[in-house]
Amino acid sequence: MYLKKILWATAILGLLVCGFISYQIYTAIFSPNTQFNNKEAFVYIPTDASFLEVKTQLEPLLKNTTTFEAVAKRKGYIANVKPGKYALKKGMNNNEIINTLRSNNIPVQVTFNNQESLAALAGRVSEQIEADSLSLLQAFNDTGFLNETHFNEDSKLGMYLPNTYEFFWNTNAEDFRDRMYKEYQRFWNEDRLAKAKKLGMTPNQVISLAAIVQKETAKIDERPRVAGVYLNRLRDGWRLDADPTVIYAIKKETGNYDTIIKRVLYRDLEIDSPYNTYKNTGVPPGPITMPDISSIDAVLNPEKHDYFFFVVDVSNFGYHMFAKSSAQHNRNKVQYIRWLNEQKVLR
Repeated sequence: MYLKKILWATAILGLLVCGFISYQIYTAIFSPNTQFNNKEAFVYIPTDASFLEVKTQLEPLLKNTTTFEAVAKRKGYIANVKPGKYALKKGMNNNEIINTLRSNNIPVQVTFNNQESLAALAGRVSEQIEADSLSLLQAFNDTGFLNETHFNEDSKLGMYLPNTYEFFWNTNAEDFRDRMYKEYQRFWNEDRLAKAKKLGMTPNQVISLAAIVQKETAKIDERPRVAGVYLNRLRDGWRLDADPTVIYAIKKETGNYDTIIKRVLYRDLEIDSPYNTYKNTGVPPGPITMPDISSIDAVLNPEKHDYFFFVVDVSNFGYHMFAKSSAQHNRNKVQYIRWLNEQKVLR
């Protein structure tokens, strides 16, 4: 009888111990283990990160990193860390957290606009994906890639079309560059290539002219008219005489693309540069900025008219006054020069 009691007691104790252990395991796996107040928190895990780095990054977000590590070890995550951007939801348990970090890499929206240099583009993109600006710039300037894709020192800026694109955060520099080339090829479909050919222009020439249109007017609805002006001048063998190309030539010569020039002076028109359209006929050898798609399409679908000149309309800022003759243009220009002088815009 005494032995029987001992056996029963041992069995009950064993059940209690097993129950306690099971409860601890259950709690470690399935109890909420977040301590942030927002609905979600984002975690960025670098390429080749160790589990220790992951745990250190998660420490401020978790109630208990010990149970998290135990579950991570049990699920084989410690030896299989995945880079990327992950969203942890408030109230997640360790099991859910590990599953998220293992398979729910979420994309990011990468946006860039009208950069005037690849260095500026690299800096802008590096703020949005894992690749740093140096590795991006090296990828952009890789001679093997440029030779293979038929871009050169002047035209390479035109490969990158300003827009918003979806990438995984852990995209490397080469993959970003290669995706941009695919987007460029996709953009230049049969329809656009046919329109460029009808104009007697290559895609690079279209983009180079579109970059000037981009700089001349921020008004999308005015871009086809501005493009028409420049195409009229090209058709008749005139120089483009575009102030933005002179400004770009100055920036390129000095290497300072942050230079702000509000007024082009007569002496500036003498700068010796293939980008100076006051001295050279045709379009520049490459774009002076990354033009919007709307500017490119404005060149491919220009407004048909007889205008050869335009100047800022100070009575309707953002838009321009257009002229068919130099005499009419000079009359229009008077109001702009007067305004510049009144505002004391000297440079």
